[in-house]
Amino acid sequence: MNTATPLLEVQHLRKFFGPASRPVRAVDDVSFTVHSGETLGLVGESGSGKSTIGRALLRLVEPTSGRVAYRGEDLGAAGSRRMRALRRKLQMIFQDPYASLNPKMRVRDILGEALQVHGLAQGRRAQRIDELLQLVGLGPEHAARYPHEFSGGQRQRIGVARALSVEPEFIVADEPLSALDVSIQSQVINLLCDLRERFALTMLFISHDLDVVEYLCDRVVVLYLGRVMEVAPTAALFERPLHPYTQALLAASPKPDPSLALVHVPLTGDIPSPVDPPSGCVFRTRCPHAIAACAQTRPEPRDMGGGRLKACIRDDITEAPTP
Repeated sequence: MNTATPLLEVQHLRKFFGPASRPVRAVDDVSFTVHSGETLGLVGESGSGKSTIGRALLRLVEPTSGRVAYRGEDLGAAGSRRMRALRRKLQMIFQDPYASLNPKMRVRDILGEALQVHGLAQGRRAQRIDELLQLVGLGPEHAARYPHEFSGGQRQRIGVARALSVEPEFIVADEPLSALDVSIQSQVINLLCDLRERFALTMLFISHDLDVVEYLCDRVVVLYLGRVMEVAPTAALFERPLHPYTQALLAASPKPDPSLALVHVPLTGDIPSPVDPPSGCVFRTRCPHAIAACAQTRPEPRDMGGGRLKACIRDDITEAPTP
């Protein structure tokens, strides 16, 4: 387990929407760390709070409570001027590559805007824009075009170039492949891998695609209904998931070799409403291993050894590949 001081530390993060009397508990007491040079995967079904966490880390939405620290500095205490300076080091790649780009701006203006805001590349901005385009597999001739003149994959490359333009240290990649055709996804994955190695980037990679997470990430945080169910190094999690929810996610993921498929752990019922989550363990209403005590005890993630955490009161649940 990495014991070095984390680059980013999230402690008891909560984000509720709506009236205080009946809030939507999008993120409900989430804690994790991201270490320098690491790619941390954030996975879970739709509605688990993944994207809300990503936005709350960068204060694109203000957390309800909790602490997010970058290099030990509490981002929640940073004023607007300080937060603007910090945004040079904290960037985001958005899920929708078209909606995140201003349709009225040419690419050179989209990329140049960030350089201007932070006072970068003065006297050589045109050259820097060409460098950024080449970095993501585009050419200088693309600088004069508008977003609608590009394919989805090309627009996402522009989004990546914009994030890299200010030389960040930490990037939140929020479902960056979900709006792309399958044939284009592998190109963007390889691009992210190359850039991560070239610039020693630290990344929070949000996705529902477990195959991509297994390929790209060093560790994984599994979320359900705004709560952390499991944290583990990627190889360990995919080889032997400890939490029933993680087991169910992996069992439902298509396998290229059926002989390697995990024993099926059925999920029944619908995801509960975040307005009225179940008592005790939020996963208990769909868990095939739930017992009466699960309704009474809200499990916190506990150390299972080997850098693994599990939020489950039971230790007698095992999962193994089928022979």
